[in-house]
Amino acid sequence: MKRIFFAAAALALPVSAILAAPAHAQPAAPSFEADRAAILAMAGDYKVVFDMRESTRWRTDYKPLEPKLSGGHESIRVIEDSGKRIALQHLLVVEMEGKPHVIKHWRQDWEYEPARVLVYSDTDSWAYRAVPDAERKGRWAQTVWQVDDSPRYGALGRWEDVAGLHRWTSDQTARPLARRDAIRGPVYDRYLGVNRHQATPEGWIHWQDNLKLGTIDGKQVPVVSEYVLNSYTRFGDYNVKAADDYWAATKGMWKAVRDEWNRIAEVKHGIAVMEVAETGSAVSARLLEIADDLQAGKLTEAAAIAQSLKLMDEGTSVVKP
Repeated sequence: MKRIFFAAAALALPVSAILAAPAHAQPAAPSFEADRAAILAMAGDYKVVFDMRESTRWRTDYKPLEPKLSGGHESIRVIEDSGKRIALQHLLVVEMEGKPHVIKHWRQDWEYEPARVLVYSDTDSWAYRAVPDAERKGRWAQTVWQVDDSPRYGALGRWEDVAGLHRWTSDQTARPLARRDAIRGPVYDRYLGVNRHQATPEGWIHWQDNLKLGTIDGKQVPVVSEYVLNSYTRFGDYNVKAADDYWAATKGMWKAVRDEWNRIAEVKHGIAVMEVAETGSAVSARLLEIADDLQAGKLTEAAAIAQSLKLMDEGTSVVKP
């Protein structure tokens, strides 16, 4: 699978968007419907900028990376809404040799007051964490899935109104390295971070406060802190139709893939699949190729689904207790 990134004009971090509210500002819990509206409002067509900055180093032998800016155009579609559960699929649209090319991007699932959350538990492994009644009351879980619908991380958090801003803030969340880091073979091997989603006048932002951890002598130690601001600005002057055409042609296959990941998680006590720096997981590149062949008419939907499910079952194993 080819990954394509575009340079973006340098942007200053909007301090007002990332600073915490003043100490005297007391969070107020919005209603369930307001939470739902905030999640559904993330759907649409956007120009997106990814701004990543390593800041404080926690080891003197580590040199922080230079700030990195990239971006592109992204269409986000609601693919499930059953009231207390909402799924948003991201589709990245890029130009290749003068033609639009669609990359199935990440997916975010939201669930209200979940009994459990699928979380990153260790290298190559994701397991369910039970959520006690008192902990889940009034809270939403966000589970993020990779381009092949394999898991990335799950987090529990709360939507709140703080100083006039409506936002969701997660608890501390473990997750594997993103491609931008994994391909470099860094001294750290995972993140522990806090995520926030909130609307802006032009769209919405996803802000991350990440601590990058390395495993040394069997213990996880901090290496460097990173701040990430992903800004989604409403924009429709690109080939939105390409995104919708791709999804119309492949959504049946991807629905079967999502269902299979859920089945695997149940019967194998979670999901154990090898992490691969270039593609995210060991089955990712082939699943995306199958979807491309389906859209191109080289495979029927039934054949694409059969190949996908066989690949996923063979590429996963039982999660170790």
